[in-house]
Amino acid sequence: MKTTHIEFERYYQQIRSRQKRDAVCWSLLLLALYFAAGSAAEFNLLTIWHSLPHFLDYMAETIPPLSAGNLFADVQTKGSLAWWGYRLPIQLPLIWETLQLALASTLVAVAIATVFAFLAANNAWSPAPVRFAIRVLVAFLRTMPELAWAVIFVMAFGIGAIPGFLALMLHTVGSLTKLFYEAVESAQNKPVRGLAACGASPLQKIRFALWPQVKPLFLSYGFMRLEINFRSSTILGLVGAGGIGQELMTNIKLDRYDQVSITLLLIILVVSALDMLSGRLRLWVLEGKK
Repeated sequence: MKTTHIEFERYYQQIRSRQKRDAVCWSLLLLALYFAAGSAAEFNLLTIWHSLPHFLDYMAETIPPLSAGNLFADVQTKGSLAWWGYRLPIQLPLIWETLQLALASTLVAVAIATVFAFLAANNAWSPAPVRFAIRVLVAFLRTMPELAWAVIFVMAFGIGAIPGFLALMLHTVGSLTKLFYEAVESAQNKPVRGLAACGASPLQKIRFALWPQVKPLFLSYGFMRLEINFRSSTILGLVGAGGIGQELMTNIKLDRYDQVSITLLLIILVVSALDMLSGRLRLWVLEGKK
């Protein structure tokens, strides 16, 4: 018994020693990569530290001068909530437009990515040239950032919601197709073999063996991408792709600091609500919980 305990202690110390050595090696490697990348990108923490007061000063200017005594006064009274939110009739429709933009682009992209995923997966019986072509296409789509797509489409279609929709949709197709076909390739093969033994066609194998396994992942990725697309559509508005981002950019350019803060507050509230709603929808769809 004593010998076994000694052997266990020796083995435990060896494991601990190896873990410490690995931790030190990885820490040194990450530190070296940090300094190398920082040097190449001219990144300097001291510069950020010295610039931090300017950032805080700007954020302080965005705080509206609300007055407790005039909080519920009319829109003409400085310091009231109505005075702070005098542009809400303009901003709320833009928030709604941004949400519609994110929802439309996500729905179309999920439909396209679902088809592409089964054509690109190695275990879904599509020809090798088709798999290769789709993988190359979606790699190109997700390599181009949404902002770059938006700039291209703004030049082609002009300022508005169409460039934002196309930019988000194309990038989402590229991102979701990769996630989807990896999920298909990770599916269990036993149901597929069982259906194959019964003489099922490739489409029947997808419908009855693969789809039930990957549907929860597809839905989770779709909901996650909806949240991402709302945030991205806000950024795309900065380059004229429609939505609340254009309002934010206008307020920044015109130094309307109080309106910058209320625009950011609206974006934060909608993102938080969307996060909670998508979580509930995910539980409802996947587990039947309300």
